[in-house]
Amino acid sequence: MNRSKTNSKFPELAEALRDVRHYFGFAALFSAAVNLLMLTPIIYMLQVYDRVVASGSVPTLTMLTILMVCLLLSMGGFEWVRSMVMIAASNRLEQRLRQRVADATFNRALLSGGMTTSAQPMNDLSQLRQFLTGSSLFAFFDAPWVPVYIFVMYLFHPYFALAGVIAVIIMLALTLANEKTTSPKLQDANSLNSAVNNQLTGTLRNAEVIAAMGMGKDIRARQEDGSERIMDLQSTASRQAGAFTSLSKALRITMQSLTLGLGALLALQQQISPGMMIAGSLLLGRALAPIDLLVNTWRGFSVARAQYRRLGELLEQLPERQPPMRLPTPQGRLTVENLFVRPPPPAQTNVVINANFELSPGEALGVVGPSASGKSSLARAILGVWPSAGGAVRLDGAEIFTWDREQLGPHVGYLPQDIELFDGSIADNICRFGGQDTEAIVAAAQLAGVHDLILTLPNGYNTLIGGAGGVLSGGQRQRIGLARAVYGNPCLIVLDEPNSNLDDQGERELVEALDRIKQRGSTVIVISHRTMVLQSMDKMLVLKDGRTASYGPRAQVLASLMKPAAKLPQSAAR
Repeated sequence: MNRSKTNSKFPELAEALRDVRHYFGFAALFSAAVNLLMLTPIIYMLQVYDRVVASGSVPTLTMLTILMVCLLLSMGGFEWVRSMVMIAASNRLEQRLRQRVADATFNRALLSGGMTTSAQPMNDLSQLRQFLTGSSLFAFFDAPWVPVYIFVMYLFHPYFALAGVIAVIIMLALTLANEKTTSPKLQDANSLNSAVNNQLTGTLRNAEVIAAMGMGKDIRARQEDGSERIMDLQSTASRQAGAFTSLSKALRITMQSLTLGLGALLALQQQISPGMMIAGSLLLGRALAPIDLLVNTWRGFSVARAQYRRLGELLEQLPERQPPMRLPTPQGRLTVENLFVRPPPPAQTNVVINANFELSPGEALGVVGPSASGKSSLARAILGVWPSAGGAVRLDGAEIFTWDREQLGPHVGYLPQDIELFDGSIADNICRFGGQDTEAIVAAAQLAGVHDLILTLPNGYNTLIGGAGGVLSGGQRQRIGLARAVYGNPCLIVLDEPNSNLDDQGERELVEALDRIKQRGSTVIVISHRTMVLQSMDKMLVLKDGRTASYGPRAQVLASLMKPAAKLPQSAAR
């Protein structure tokens, strides 16, 4: 169905549910069979009381018993098939949404500059799938049969039907009261729980800093406060839900007993048979069962509804992009035109203002400037990680956002300030977890000047490392990150502080590596505070407060930077 014709608040999720609606149709069909067969014990009891006992016929009892057993076994089979149908529906729903939700979660983290890194959406999708396979959902399939049971009670006697209607109204009122009372608290608890989990993730990620500076007690106290508030909210909601559950159970049993007493009165007045007296009570219990289940499992419904809403909001905030047309293989000609860059919300201020420069394949640009001058933000915009607030970044004439990321990725190398390696071997990290090309991996390591170092490790290129780099030092992680950046001979390479963890020898080797990279025709952008690495640059860009203070050939820019320093002694002499 065309999404534009969808009136749902969350059309993408609604469309995914419509894709599995035929599963729900089959589940409803088997539910009908199950609920009809639920009448079997009641009809069997009526026949035994009113026919077999009165006639004393053993063959009739035998045939009725055989028929009853066969029907109840069939009911069990239908229930099993219904469960299998819902498992298939939930699996298909997750398979349809999994990649989309994963992409949206990744893009949200990307656009937030790494500030939003929770995997909550994937957990929501998994738990929503589990909810669809749970028994509580079947209450919705069974609820439409409540009027059928009440109609059968009416056939026994109108007073039975009246008692059933009163009981159903009371139970529905309890369900609504349970919803109004517990849902807001559960939603607040879930929101707070997500925030506390994000804090805990940050704590674990920075465990060394926390331990070194003795911050653990204060941070744990802050998390403890959040956990206490979560526990209070959940406990309050659970106590209230428990009260409604207990009340619901007590009322259901009371109404069944009262209906039995009503049946006894009617039987004494010879308006119904003794069998109908018991059957009326059993029918009321069956009619109230799905509503009672709704009351007992309403917390699960509230949680599932919150998960559905969070997923819908995520997909709505980050709509699926149509895959762009594939472009010719890029050569590395980079043009930055009147570029303005603004960090992700809630930031409102541009950190790069009206940047302009152009690089040809094989040229290298050094970007320098004081802290918070916009250097790393410029790098993110050049890579297409952050959208531009104005102007454009063009690679081979095409704006960077028009490129297919899967196509462009192998032709781009990036070494961020904070080196992140991933769980796997060194070879896996260098080849970006693609198909391992041994020659290309070794070539990248040699180009980055880290080949000999890798050979000294216990298992060489097969050495396993974790996200923090495992046994590797900061400088070694940086060199392996550089090898990953240059793997596959990308046409555009952006290096953000590539020498921050290197000693003098490592920095000289980095300069040699940059010369080799340029000779291969790659366009290189290096952000650095240190001057040695700038020897390999053809051009330089000086940023100050987000604006271009100076731009041009390296020698010219360096000379302009040295002039104020040369005048300083003369000024001091005065």
